[in-house]
Amino acid sequence: MVPTLIGKVMGASENVGQGPPPHSRERARELVLGLQDEICNELESLDGGQSFRTDSWERPEGGGGRSKVMREGRVFEQGGVNFSEVHGEELPPSILNQRPEAKGHPWFATGTSMVLHPRNPYVPTIHLNYRYFEAGPVWWFGGGADLTPFYPYLEDARHFHRVHKQACDTVGPELHKVFKPWCDEYFYLKHRGETRGVGGIFYDYQDGSGVLYKGQNPEGPAAQVSRELGPHPKSWDQLFELAKACGKAFLPAYVPIVEKRQQQAYCDRERQFQLYRRGRYAEFNLVWDRGTIFGLQTNGRTESILMSLPPLARWEYGYVAPADSREALLTDLFTRPQNWFEDSTLEERCRPHQAVD
Repeated sequence: MVPTLIGKVMGASENVGQGPPPHSRERARELVLGLQDEICNELESLDGGQSFRTDSWERPEGGGGRSKVMREGRVFEQGGVNFSEVHGEELPPSILNQRPEAKGHPWFATGTSMVLHPRNPYVPTIHLNYRYFEAGPVWWFGGGADLTPFYPYLEDARHFHRVHKQACDTVGPELHKVFKPWCDEYFYLKHRGETRGVGGIFYDYQDGSGVLYKGQNPEGPAAQVSRELGPHPKSWDQLFELAKACGKAFLPAYVPIVEKRQQQAYCDRERQFQLYRRGRYAEFNLVWDRGTIFGLQTNGRTESILMSLPPLARWEYGYVAPADSREALLTDLFTRPQNWFEDSTLEERCRPHQAVD
């Protein structure tokens, strides 16, 4: 399924490297709020059993948000889609460690984030987050989306990556070359030595300066590709269009997978493995996720911050997937960074498990 995306973006305008343009906050707010509404409406139609419950909340220090949560749906066991618009006088350490030049400036942040935990183990969990920050003259965009299957299919992973590559390419063909390995790097459980899933795209601190990678591993693949590509300055408007294109890529990247897998029969073995792997998801969100840390450090709404956790999960001491099993295929192949488009050996490894398409 080919996504309907924005057309080719024009070249960088004169606001590259300058402060944000007029009405930047309003435009960013309208974008992420619109994404929340659009995605929730489509997901309700897809689920066909439950609707999202909406809670609006206020943050005492400034701002607030709107949380939409679905529970016990036909397709989605639990899912939440958040919108927030918050502001304050001093950014927390989780941000200032990366952007020390923002220290001392009042700040503003808006974004939408989403995690869906489907009921059927053959339907992947998915995460999305797009956000915008300002602190005085300093501004930046960040975001991404990643897919976490439990019983994976090669073509599903390729489809998800293909759609997000197309979204990035509408703004610059160099972007996906950095944002894909950056996603593999970010959604990595260091204490387990594995990625959270098959990845997708991730980027942060995109401020128009042209440095594509601003992560924490200067020797990693994303940093190396970024150095090889060199600077690619982008205007505020181009980075806004990037967030728009990638946000609108969510539905065409995910809905076809759900439609294809939601009726597959499963037994208790598959359900138990799904719950076990959900434990890994919880571990990442509680230990490593910067969004969780930022929300807690800025006194955000706890229920909204932790809505990303699965409704049920389990842990099993010393579990090892049976050799040559579908579960082992997940842990050996689909929790490792892959060249999904060009590695011809992936079909050979997936075919014996009926895990190609």
